[in-house]
Amino acid sequence: MRVLALDIGEVRVGIAVCDPGMRVASPVCVLPAAEVLGCAKPFARVLEDWEPELLLCGLPYTMAGEEGPQAARIREAAVRISAACGLPVEFTDERLSSREAKRSLREKGYSERSMRGKIDMIAASLFLQAWLDARH
Repeated sequence: MRVLALDIGEVRVGIAVCDPGMRVASPVCVLPAAEVLGCAKPFARVLEDWEPELLLCGLPYTMAGEEGPQAARIREAAVRISAACGLPVEFTDERLSSREAKRSLREKGYSERSMRGKIDMIAASLFLQAWLDARH
């Protein structure tokens, strides 16, 4: 089964996907949030190319393990995306995934500016990989 992970931000959505064997997560792209929410052509093309059977959306939890203030907005957006593209949606803890993505890109020599578009898709692949690992 192929899972498409979405790191839903207010401006951008990072997208990652796993292999059909559900072992390895890979970053795919970053799209404007409006295109993903509206299931516009670029997002429809991603769905067509990867043929996922499930959407996995990261929810920001606080360090105390409770849903953070952005969680309600993300839940609502995820439900809209799920309904628009006809795929079931699940949620997972995305705590620290963006920080980890930034650290990883910095280690590879990226500047703050060149990181900007990449962080979201790397974060999506990190929480997707953690979700996959918890299932094996």
